[in-house]
Amino acid sequence: MTAILDTHTFIWMDSDPGRVPAGVLAYLHDPAYDVYLSAASIWGMVIKNMTGKLQLRAPVEDVVADHLRLTPLRLLPVRADHAYALTPLPPVHKDPFDRMLVAQARVENAVLLTDDPLIRLYPVRTDW
Repeated sequence: MTAILDTHTFIWMDSDPGRVPAGVLAYLHDPAYDVYLSAASIWGMVIKNMTGKLQLRAPVEDVVADHLRLTPLRLLPVRADHAYALTPLPPVHKDPFDRMLVAQARVENAVLLTDDPLIRLYPVRTDW
């Protein structure tokens, strides 16, 4: 089974783990799940960091590398089939990175680990 972290979930896991429910954190330690951080999330964090809208404890690449080294988290690239899966999505969310996460979760038949109420309006499995 597959789970994908929403960007805010990853950021909170790093900066304020108490904001992430224990059940969500448990996905990382459940051998039945492969848990992914999307390249779309990394792209979004880099942009927000460059514009001053996001402050992390270290450069984005270091924060991601730390989690890849210390947890079973994996990277999920953005593929063409993920991009094509954007087409049928209703225009619920204006954030293109969140829309990509929804598309990836649908293509990968994954649960999206998110606290975002707009994402829950999409036809995608979520948990929080």
